[in-house]
Amino acid sequence: MNDLRSRLIIALDYPDLAPALDLAKQIGPRVGMLKVGLELFNSAGPHAIESLRRLGARIFYDSKFSDIPNTVAGAAAAAGRMGVSMLNVHALGGRAMMQAAKEAALDGARQAGFPSPLVIGVTVVTSLGDRDLREDFGLADRSQDIVLRLASLARESGLDGVVCAVEEVGPIKRVCGKNFLTVTPGIRPAWAASGDQARVATPQEAIAAGADYLVIGRPVTRADDPGDALTKILREMTDAAQ
Repeated sequence: MNDLRSRLIIALDYPDLAPALDLAKQIGPRVGMLKVGLELFNSAGPHAIESLRRLGARIFYDSKFSDIPNTVAGAAAAAGRMGVSMLNVHALGGRAMMQAAKEAALDGARQAGFPSPLVIGVTVVTSLGDRDLREDFGLADRSQDIVLRLASLARESGLDGVVCAVEEVGPIKRVCGKNFLTVTPGIRPAWAASGDQARVATPQEAIAAGADYLVIGRPVTRADDPGDALTKILREMTDAAQ
């Protein structure tokens, strides 16, 4: 992934489809994927993914599936049939669930004539820090230690990579191998507010850490000029890669 644009995923976290399509038309050709998350999917359904695909966009369906293996397998197969390029499941769902999701997603895509999607695991969401894990869940381990255990389990289960914070990219690559993908949300340029993210990093830090994909939402989607915001982010990524 030498083209830095292909490593950038823009999160279309909108309450309805119209603004998502407007932004996709404006910036879609300049990025690797567009992310459809729970808000947009539950508002517009599969039509959101179909409409964005018709614009030529590759889609990361931020599905965050977590249930018994049979239920997740059915959902993953349906996602594969929609032609998504990437989807995710919660690693806490366990080995059998992740294995079922991967197999079903590939089968669904094959049945519909689409390329095989990447299936990645969600480790610890970036809105949670060590204090949250300790006080809310009674977990004494650091978030990074928990992430590493879940990443290892995801790799053993056949997944292509995990969602993680930038600070966890290096340790995950050392434990799981350089080809195990890292998808990093919580990316905030220095000029943007961190919002509700606890573990954040700049685009420069993400590139320097070796992240494979950078997920950016509000700094672009809520900018007065999304195209200009995207240009600045790509410039920061380029500077970090030099």
